[in-house]
Amino acid sequence: MTIDYSKNNGLVPAIIQDVSTKTVLMLGYMNEEALKKTLETKLVTFYSRSKQRLWTKGEESGNVLRLIDLKVDCDNDTLLISVNPEGPTCHKGSDTCWNENNTQNFGFLTHLEDVIASRKNNANKETSYVASLFAEGINKIAQKVGEEAIETVIEAKDSNDDLFLNESADLLFHYLILLQAKGFKLNDITEVLIGREK
Repeated sequence: MTIDYSKNNGLVPAIIQDVSTKTVLMLGYMNEEALKKTLETKLVTFYSRSKQRLWTKGEESGNVLRLIDLKVDCDNDTLLISVNPEGPTCHKGSDTCWNENNTQNFGFLTHLEDVIASRKNNANKETSYVASLFAEGINKIAQKVGEEAIETVIEAKDSNDDLFLNESADLLFHYLILLQAKGFKLNDITEVLIGREK
């Protein structure tokens, strides 16, 4: 790995990202010595511009960043470091230096889960399909998942991709509703799958 330390007085930016959630936790700076120590100890070490010395994240708090992977960008002057964080990353006690929670995010599917939760808790069952399903109870929700699963299987056996994709979307949507009716979210399913990984 070739790293260009010449552009910023011997330092390169190091973007720290949680390996599991992909959340950006912080930005620090490394010199050649900090990178060498990081690779040797597997604990992320920076060069502190204010203290003018090497600084291993968590050396006082215990909230270390365990190195998983390291990549250099296309210009060879920025690092992307994947870590397993132990405790909050920010010195102010938050998960990230942007005061965000370091939680699993599935992009649009996480947004959809939030919409379902909002409709479940706040919407009128007369005007909201989601609220009406929750009002009818777990049996109706489970029945809808079963119906959508059968329709998805039927469309999988035909050649109309548009119908297959639409039925698949219906199945996933109703499955997300079923998960919440049982008190769970996608993250709970992810944890089970991770536990099965060999």
